Amino acid sequence: MNIVILSRNINLYSTQRLIEEAQNRNHLVEVIDPLECDIIIEKEKPTILYRDSYLDDVDAIIPRIGASVTYYGCAVVRQFEMMNVFSTVSSDAIIRSRDKLRSFQHLSKAGVDMPKTVFTNYSRDIDKVITQVGGIPVVIKLLEGTQGIGVVLAESKNAAESVLEAFNGLEARALVQEYIAEAKGADLRALIVDGQVVGAMKRQGKEGEFRSNLHRGGTYEQYKLDENEIKLAIKAARKLKLPICGVDILQSNRGPLVMEVNSTPGLEGIEVASGKNIAKSIITYIERHRKL
Repeated sequence: MNIVILSRNINLYSTQRLIEEAQNRNHLVEVIDPLECDIIIEKEKPTILYRDSYLDDVDAIIPRIGASVTYYGCAVVRQFEMMNVFSTVSSDAIIRSRDKLRSFQHLSKAGVDMPKTVFTNYSRDIDKVITQVGGIPVVIKLLEGTQGIGVVLAESKNAAESVLEAFNGLEARALVQEYIAEAKGADLRALIVDGQVVGAMKRQGKEGEFRSNLHRGGTYEQYKLDENEIKLAIKAARKLKLPICGVDILQSNRGPLVMEVNSTPGLEGIEVASGKNIAKSIITYIERHRKL
């Protein structure tokens, strides 16, 4: 099979592991920067031009689309879909998962447990918003923030007002969310491939930090999900139509809660922590589902 990995950096751990496992299974692999692709739209023959070559002989793609290039990256993924190329994650599913409000609305309708969340149209009645999520402290998240960027813990009403006013002044939309104190700066990451959990880890934020993102100094360790956590992760992935994703879960006094679903999860931490060959599982998924 000819497999294309859509990635802007061939040296990333995740990209290198996918290349390695695809080659181990005798596939041809090429890494392509989606921002260097030209989308050719014409009747009955959609195609993609990449560095003076037409990409007409691709069997499957693995999108590794960064948040900052979501719009154009997903346009490239969509064009491959128009060319009947198999994609491990659809363009629509990536867009849906990147919009925090939209994804929370879908998960809420599906009955997926999550922290109490309020989205408001630049409300000046901060007291009402804070009350709806259970009181101070609250977590305030930019709608399109990633990797812990644009996420603030407001520990007083004045702090919450200041943060929301700042975001409002920038015309930046934000969610106000219940703070799960009992999680103590930790969360779980469940890696889903083909609708099943293939690896898990527990991430812990550094001292004094409520965000557990690894690049912000967090640590990780192997973790065995219980039955409720497994069911929650699988349900969240299914409802967002993400066959491959990372589901972030908070442990609360009322059970596990979905914090976020990542449509292009990194592999380094989860492979090291879990000892599982996630990259191989992704290549196997392509082999199983691509229509010959």
